[in-house]
This record gives sequence, structure tokens and C-alpha cells, in this order.
Amino acid sequence: MQLQICTAIAALFISFIGILLLVINTEDIKGQAQLMYGIVLDAGSSHTSMFIYKWPADKQNGTGIVSQHSECHVKGGGISSYAGNRGGAALSLEECMEKAMQEIPKSRHKLTPVYLGATAGMRLLNISKPKESDEVLKEVADKLKTYPFSFKGATILSGQEEGAYGWVTVNYLLEKFITYGFVGRWLSPGKDMAGALDLGGASTQITFETKQTVENKDNLMQLRLYGRDYQIYTQSFLCYGRDQVLLRLLALLIKTQGSDHSIVHPCYPAGYSDSVKLSSVFDTPCIKRQTPYKPDDVLQIKGTGNYDQCLGNVSRLFSFNNCSYSRCSFDGVFQPNITGNFMAFSACFYTHSFLEKAAGTTITSPADLEDAIHVVCNMSFQEMQNKFPDEENHLRDYCADSILLQVLLINGYGFNDLSFPHISFREKAEDTSVGWSLGYMLSLSNLLPAENVLVRKTLLPDAWRAAVFLFSVLLIASIFFLLLCHVIHCKIDVEDVC
Repeated sequence: MQLQICTAIAALFISFIGILLLVINTEDIKGQAQLMYGIVLDAGSSHTSMFIYKWPADKQNGTGIVSQHSECHVKGGGISSYAGNRGGAALSLEECMEKAMQEIPKSRHKLTPVYLGATAGMRLLNISKPKESDEVLKEVADKLKTYPFSFKGATILSGQEEGAYGWVTVNYLLEKFITYGFVGRWLSPGKDMAGALDLGGASTQITFETKQTVENKDNLMQLRLYGRDYQIYTQSFLCYGRDQVLLRLLALLIKTQGSDHSIVHPCYPAGYSDSVKLSSVFDTPCIKRQTPYKPDDVLQIKGTGNYDQCLGNVSRLFSFNNCSYSRCSFDGVFQPNITGNFMAFSACFYTHSFLEKAAGTTITSPADLEDAIHVVCNMSFQEMQNKFPDEENHLRDYCADSILLQVLLINGYGFNDLSFPHISFREKAEDTSVGWSLGYMLSLSNLLPAENVLVRKTLLPDAWRAAVFLFSVLLIASIFFLLLCHVIHCKIDVEDVC
């Protein structure tokens, strides 16, 4: 009987140790998640850029916490410039894709999606030469399929998509959607969203949240990111990108001056002269010439550098009449009133940056903008060359670019003394290029499956110290009782023998 009682007590202690290990306070610790990678090729009208993004496989509310890993700028023009040049567009992508092969771990290649998004340059080519547009897209798609990544498609983005994805990029970089809080986890700050202003080579986009009724449903887009729904106004203006406006301006001057051989250009700096073939002016669907012309004829151009005349001609490219809505920006397009902060990027940034550098001032109002443009347009070409020797390839167009920015922001979108100071002109934020491609990757990451994250159980420090102490006491007690039981058992055996 004594032996049974002793053994029962020892078993009780051992059972208590087991229960202690089960109920002791633990917390889940996540092992380091594998990184996911994504490649987006931004096939713009004037050039193509490749961006590599990465994010933890453990996603936040359905959307990856994405950051830019690296970027690569493809040499040569945009893929639309290779129309009719079989193999040229595909060949141009090789150098950057080889870089992606080196920068993304080999073990992740098959899991890395590759997307090519073409914008306004290909939209124009699809209008004027749809067969060649299809051939270029097929060519680059076939090329991207040869790499060991997961090819997801080569498509032409609509203008509205381009604007919406640019808006997503802006607000992600400004931490409007999600931010890493002091409590050590990701939080939704619930901040007001910022608008996006994008000026490309062939189109321009404006996108922002509004509480007003969007009278044209084509301007309305709905997105879901980080567990929240967003409703935005977005509008893209094809043929109002920088490069297309410059061509349309040339065509207007040819028409108004009545000559295919020589014109004076009020937006080119005084002292500048140039000659171009007419085919380089009119070979775009953005210009509809009524009378025939000889493509190989050469047009002589002489710059005069006149702000007022340049402003007048650029303004004629916009139509501010015939609005069938309660309010329009230009060309009869509905637009709600401007509200909140905005980030302006792409050519908006580069033009604004040059204006501040040339005028030696900070531009914070429409009046500041106009004063700076006067400075640029009044400079002779020689003065520009002396002051900005590194800007040689762009000096000719800065007056026209600046006035385009002025007309677009002030006359078109309606920024004024109150709203203009809320525009932030940026090229990068947090080492990430501002454009539509990051927003594209963020949105598409909703479609990528999250990997299972390794989870292990671990004791909290205080609980661990207490557990070690109690375990030691109980273990010693258990051993003591087991030894006691053994002694009692031996004593009983000896008495039985005697």
C-alpha cells in the first residue's frame, strides 16, 4: 500500500509538469517570410523602363507590402517606335531582362510574375496601325515568355487605368493606405488621399478622390486595397502628352503661317534654328491634316522666344467651350472641383524643376509659375547653352513645355492661388520612381497567393523564467519521491525475506 501511494504521488508531480507546459503563456512568432518578386515593364511612348518589385509573402489585408528592388531603363525609343521593324522591340528588352535574371534569386524565378503594360504610344499606334500594334505586342510577349519567369501578359492599358494606377502609387508612397506603426505592426492611418498629375509623352492624366457626384460614369473607378474600398475620379487626355503637343503646335504654326517650307516659332528660343521633314510632324493620329503634303519636304524653323505668342498658340490646342456638364476641364470633359493635395510627376516634375532652376526661385503660386516661364521664354538659345550646358537636348522645348504645364494646370484643371500650393512636384519618393507601374504591381498583388508563413511557439521571457524554476522544483520532487518509493520497496522485500 505504501508503495502504491508513493508511486501515485510521483506520477501526480510528473502529470503536473506536463499540464504546466501546456498552459504556460506562449506567443506565436512568425519566421521570416520568403520574398515575392514582380516585374513590370512600363512601355511608354518615348521609352521603356523595367521595375523589379518585392514584398513579403505574408500580405497585409490581401495586398502585398511592395517596395522597389531596382529599375532598368531600356535603350532606344518606346516599343511603338519599332512598328514595321520586325524584332526590334523584342531585342530592345534583352539587356534589362538579363539584369532581372541576375537580381532575382534563381529559386524565385518561376514564381515571379512579369507584366508589360503599354501606354499612350501604343494606344496611338493601335488607332493608326492596328495590325502593326498587334505584331509589336505579340513580339514582345513571345520574347518575355523565353525567360524563366511567370509571364502574365503584354497589354495596352487604357488611359483611365494608367491614371488610376498612378494614383495608387502616389498614395502608397505617401503612406496613405498603410504605414508601419510604433506598436510594431502595419496600420491603416485613415488619411485623406492625394491626387495624381501625370504628364507623359503622348497623354496626360488627372486622378483624385471627390465627394461630388461624378456626372460621367466613364470617369469613375473603384479600387480595393488593404481591406478598404476607394472611389476615384480619373481622366486621361490622349494627344495632350508633351511630345504630341509639341507636334500639334508645329502643325498649328504651319497652318496659321501658311507655309510648308519655313515658319517662325514663338516657343523656340531666339537664335535657335532647325529643319525637320514634314513626315516627322504629321505622322501621328493626333494631327488631322486636311490638305496633302510631301513627307520628304523639309521645313525650316526659326525661334523667336515670345511668351505671349507662345501662350496664345498653345492655348489654341485646348478647347474650353461646349461643356454639357455642370463643370468641365477642357474639350468638353467633366471634372469635379479640385480638392486636397496632389503629387505631380513625370514631365510635370522635370519641367517644374527646370523652371525653378532657371528662375532661381521657389514656385508656390500661379503668379510664380508665370514669372518663371517669362524668364525661360525670354532667354536666347545662347544664354541657355551657357547657363545649362548639360541640358542641350531639351533647351529648345522648355518654353513650350512650361506653357503647356501652365495652361494644363491653371486653365485646364482649374488650380488657383488656394489649390496650387497643395501640388508637390516629385520624381521619386523613398527611392521609388513615381509612376503607374508600382500601383499596377500593388493592385495585381491581390491576385497572387500568399505563402504559408512558418509559425513556431515560443515562451515570453518572464513566463520562461517561471517555467524553468517550477519545472526544476517539480522535477527534483518527482525524483525524490521515486527514490523514496524505491527505498520503501526494498525495505518491504527485505522484511519478507526475514
